[in-house]
Amino acid sequence: MVNFERGYKKIRKYLSDHPDYNGAIHVLVGIGIGIFMTYPLVGKHPVRWSIVFLTLGILGHLYPWFVKK
Repeated sequence: MVNFERGYKKIRKYLSDHPDYNGAIHVLVGIGIGIFMTYPLVGKHPVRWSIVFLTLGILGHLYPWFVKK
């Protein structure tokens, strides 16, 4: 079984040490949620764009877990 506690602590430490990166990934997630909420204003393919931004945000949160320190 995978030890998620250690990975969670590593992610929290990385994000607290890199506030600009932390802010950027949260902005991406916010844009993705905003597109979902206001989809008629976005234009063509709003669901695709929101999924792209949400995926980038999720991958951004997982990136510190795979970084070697």
